[in-house]
Amino acid sequence: MSDTVIRVRNLGKKYVIGHKQEGGYTSLRDVLTNRTKALLNPSQFKSKTRSHKDEFWALKDLSFDIKQGDKVGVIGRNGAGKSTLLKVLSRITEPTKGRINVKGRIASLLEVGTGFHPELTGRENMYLNGAILGMSKAEIQQKFDEIVAFAEVEKFLDTPVKRYSSGMYVRLAFAVAVHLEPEILVIDEVLAVGDAQFQKKCLNKMSEVAKQGRTILFVSHNMSAIRSLCNVGLVLSKGTLKDIGEITEVTDRYLADVERFNLSNTEVETKSFYVKEVKVYTSASPVLKTFDLANIKVAFSGKEDVIEPDVYISICSLDGHRIVGMNFRDFQEIPLLAAGKVAEVTFSIDSLPLLPGQYQLEVQIKDLQKSKFELLDQTFPLEVVETPIYGGRQLDKAWFGHIGLKVNSSVQIIN
Repeated sequence: MSDTVIRVRNLGKKYVIGHKQEGGYTSLRDVLTNRTKALLNPSQFKSKTRSHKDEFWALKDLSFDIKQGDKVGVIGRNGAGKSTLLKVLSRITEPTKGRINVKGRIASLLEVGTGFHPELTGRENMYLNGAILGMSKAEIQQKFDEIVAFAEVEKFLDTPVKRYSSGMYVRLAFAVAVHLEPEILVIDEVLAVGDAQFQKKCLNKMSEVAKQGRTILFVSHNMSAIRSLCNVGLVLSKGTLKDIGEITEVTDRYLADVERFNLSNTEVETKSFYVKEVKVYTSASPVLKTFDLANIKVAFSGKEDVIEPDVYISICSLDGHRIVGMNFRDFQEIPLLAAGKVAEVTFSIDSLPLLPGQYQLEVQIKDLQKSKFELLDQTFPLEVVETPIYGGRQLDKAWFGHIGLKVNSSVQIIN
């Protein structure tokens, strides 16, 4: 179709991993010795130098279409093939098989170090990238001041980018990519390098670019950012296309799978306890949403009788700051737990106050008669997505921080 800007058919990317039985440095003397041995005893020489190769398919038989103006969130666990797909689409890596048709100029921001020449200055790299996109010097100069202002690197424009910090590098690379007006913008998880304020600035700019009708492919583990920016979700799993479609439906299915994978059927051992399961779930939806009902269940047993068991849970930000914590015994006592018996405790939160974002759950268990709380070594990832429109605004765009409050508001004009 005429509005299809990226068409992928049966795409595959294979990497060959070689394994040699005899490795290391080989001198000229070694080469001459080995050649002589080969002449004297070919079969013995072959057996000693035999190597084998493993084939690894990073992408397997991918087929999909992306239309002009689509904002595509590329989703998947680590190793799913997301970055490889973007590299192939950006023509940085050649595919092993299949066909790709791309209509329009592509600007890509992949891992730190891609796209800029390290020996050139920031200013020189700006002109180089513009030239690669087919822009004239005059066109680049029209955008120059906007790029510099957005990247906030005015003092370092004439410094070689190899001396930039990773944050400075990403700021300039992103500014160049979005301001030189490619038809297709490809962005990997590199935005995670920047600080929170710059990440928000980048997401706002990407939203602005999307409204101009340009096509975006965006890789991120932040589902709130994906849902806020994108209208199409594409899920990869072990190099294959697992799901594609409307972003909310796709991310709901993906998050439900991830929660089951990360939280259910957990087997964790501490000094005094076995933790059988940690589960976070809702009754109305497979994913957690701000202000929805949320349940946190912990199932555990003691290695010996637990006289006064208690469970403490805390929800923390990704940098480890505790946002909220609570003891089960503040709400209800847990009866004596005989060794080998399993207790299931559930914290039911009527209105989850967490704003959209990524969090981690910590669990501690204690026998009040015997010991301090024992913290599980494992933390459990939580993802909260936006709630439906609240007060006429999307929470992830209107509010800041971690906690949302249900507020009734009023206004009165007094003469």
